[in-house]
Amino acid sequence: MKEAIVTWLHAHRHELKMTYEELHDLAEASWQEHHTTRYLQRVLNEMGVEFEGFSTHTGLVAHWNGSTTSSLDDEKKGSTIALRTDIDALWQQVDGVGRANHSCGHDAHMTMVLFAFKVLQAVGFKPAGELRLLFQPAEEVGEGALKLLEAGSLEDVDYLLGIHLRPAKELSYGHASSAIYHGACAVMEGKVIGAQAHASRPNDGLNVIEVLADIIQAVRAVSTDYATVPVSFKLTKLHVPNESSNIIPDFGTFTIDVRAQTNLAMDILLPKLEAAVYSVGKAYGISMELRTTARMVAARPDPYLEALVGDVISELLGVAGLAQPPVSPGGEDFHFYPLHKPELHATMIGLGCGLLPGLHHPQMQFNLDALEIGAGLLALSVVRISSGLSN
Repeated sequence: MKEAIVTWLHAHRHELKMTYEELHDLAEASWQEHHTTRYLQRVLNEMGVEFEGFSTHTGLVAHWNGSTTSSLDDEKKGSTIALRTDIDALWQQVDGVGRANHSCGHDAHMTMVLFAFKVLQAVGFKPAGELRLLFQPAEEVGEGALKLLEAGSLEDVDYLLGIHLRPAKELSYGHASSAIYHGACAVMEGKVIGAQAHASRPNDGLNVIEVLADIIQAVRAVSTDYATVPVSFKLTKLHVPNESSNIIPDFGTFTIDVRAQTNLAMDILLPKLEAAVYSVGKAYGISMELRTTARMVAARPDPYLEALVGDVISELLGVAGLAQPPVSPGGEDFHFYPLHKPELHATMIGLGCGLLPGLHHPQMQFNLDALEIGAGLLALSVVRISSGLSN
């Protein structure tokens, strides 16, 4: 089966790269992936695959039902394996122009999932139960996975695989990892309300810029007490909409980006940051708002599935091609799936692809030959999982 998968993907490498280019040109921000969804619908129709969309948002779920069994003696047969890909892009400045841009590799992830499915069809693979494809919107804002869980798209899923391009400094081309240990992250957004006054009489007002300066210092002074768990937190946005230089400003907003390598560390850290911010408001005796507007959870290792995928990586890339799972401070909403379904076996493959200068850089590029590798890893992992279920 391995040789058939590798041979077919290599023979269709031009089609694979063309699909990537088409998806790259369709870049759309989170919850705006309408053209991307329609593109996927067309491709799935051409493949003869059943799928359904969502009435309230973008994205798709496709189904391939193979042989099933009514035997009560083999409960493992009929299990569902799912491949998940994110479909949204970032909104960023590219050459001085604000636009949607696939600088995180979601166009590549969609391509690899589609061609993993195509090659399995082409080589005569039949799933023991169901193979499901999850085309998930809004990963970049940390909301898409929760919406798919809410919609029941993970119902009856037993095994879940994802894949993500990795920067060259993390994984080199020709290497892959059986997991990515993303950290937890959160976004806290706040508002400060002071009092206006003429700039010549600052004591008559309350300058929110000075309050924001104290908030910066209060946040920096928060004690982490984590000698072994990496954490970081910093203000990444400050805005005071004051158009006049001779008026003491009375309104400002701020954003705090929070990172922690474990969910427990994040649970401890968020209340500390909240207390630090509100202590500034209390000292000034002013009104202040603070809320956590987004949060993603840290990865939960899955030794069984990581070992299986690791064997697949070694089989396709050689033993030297199997890398240790990178520990990343970045967030990924994929990890909501096993958090909300503890019985689910789930892991995300890390793919070395010569990616430079880095993820989320507006000029991010990678070696497109890695698309063949990623599709092959996903396809052969499905085969190996399915084979284990049938034994």
